[in-house]
Amino acid sequence: MDNNLNNKAWVVSADMGYGHQRAVYPLRDIAEEGIITVGSSEAVSKSEKKLWKRLLNAYEFFSRAKGFPVIGPPLFSMLDSLMRIPSFYPMRNLSNSTFQVNLLESLIEKGLCKGMLDKTSTKILPLVTSFYASAIAADKNGFNKIYCIICDADINRVWVAKQPWESRIEYFAPCGKAAQRLKAYGVPEERIHLTGFPLPTELLGDENLSVLKKDLAQRLFYLDPKGKFWARHGRNVEYFLGKENCVFRNERKLTITYAVGGAGAQREIGGMIAKSLMEKLKAGEIKLNLVAGIRKDVYDYFESVKKDIDPDGNSINIIYAKSLQEYFDLFNQFLHDSDILWTKPSELSFYCALGLPIIMSPVIGSQERFNRKWLREVQAAVKQEKPEYTDQWLNDLLNRGTLAESAWDGFLKARKLGTFKIKQVLKNGFLEKQTDPVLR
Repeated sequence: MDNNLNNKAWVVSADMGYGHQRAVYPLRDIAEEGIITVGSSEAVSKSEKKLWKRLLNAYEFFSRAKGFPVIGPPLFSMLDSLMRIPSFYPMRNLSNSTFQVNLLESLIEKGLCKGMLDKTSTKILPLVTSFYASAIAADKNGFNKIYCIICDADINRVWVAKQPWESRIEYFAPCGKAAQRLKAYGVPEERIHLTGFPLPTELLGDENLSVLKKDLAQRLFYLDPKGKFWARHGRNVEYFLGKENCVFRNERKLTITYAVGGAGAQREIGGMIAKSLMEKLKAGEIKLNLVAGIRKDVYDYFESVKKDIDPDGNSINIIYAKSLQEYFDLFNQFLHDSDILWTKPSELSFYCALGLPIIMSPVIGSQERFNRKWLREVQAAVKQEKPEYTDQWLNDLLNRGTLAESAWDGFLKARKLGTFKIKQVLKNGFLEKQTDPVLR
């Protein structure tokens, strides 16, 4: 059977926060029988469901534990130590197996991912997954074409097979740092594809970025009320985005989107932002999107914030849905007219490629520290100051053109075409070389 039959693939994710699911969502059009979420399918056995439930409960507990008084930090450090990423320098061989790698293999032998393996064995198609466990499980069970999407700028050794030189897994890396780390873990260079993170095509438009160029041109006006950025970079912006897009339409207000993670941590920051911006929100001078995702408890909290601050107005929107597909759709719709993305440096760090300046809330976990470092290297983000004084320091950043600079740096330096590049590799088996500084 043709491995690329109808250009379809098995597309697999995991319910461990939003990162793994967000990474495969742009590939839903090629997903055979829809996106498969390991552990949640009705086809899995009761024992595997119980195993996944225990893992998910532990993940969410430890993710929220950092905010618990007194006992929180030591509890969280237990999880963080398991997923700790070693320092990048000095560059060295890190291919030796670790405790985490051995633990994962043991869990797979006990039935982890068995339901997914049974399902994807029914048709010979490429398997694309954003979760390391399903890639390792497929490799151990003799699958031929296995592709794993890296969801962070740097990763733990657990993402790579125990003997990487014998593995068949190929990797889609979101940035050069992730690609370098894979090599250090022993993955041969020919099995690493530097594609960029898969971004929503509805926010890109096409491979020429027709929609993104229009959205970004308008965003740069809202981020630069004093015209300082445009005075310095206007000609470059017109060159790359098109002169026709660089006419200010002035059809809306400056819009901030604040997003919490899948575990619901840091919701209180959203409340502090809203309270600090209260006067501007009430006056209709600014808009605030509070992203609750699919968590009803976060939605209820944000609803209480809205009722306290702007009960009768439309300056605060709450992004909430009952399913991930609805949530991702809604989130992407709101990003068209968003000017600032305020979030912890999770997988959403790569959305800086859309020309969205990132305001970084405190990190949760080792991988987010490396995402934060990468964002700083590409100059696409700023660290949040005290959220209770947002109205003061945000105003300074806008008046200096700092956030417009961050938006432009993210657009120029981060890879935008990950979704298209991944499909290209699935179709042709390799990446075509691209010399354009923007279209990559």
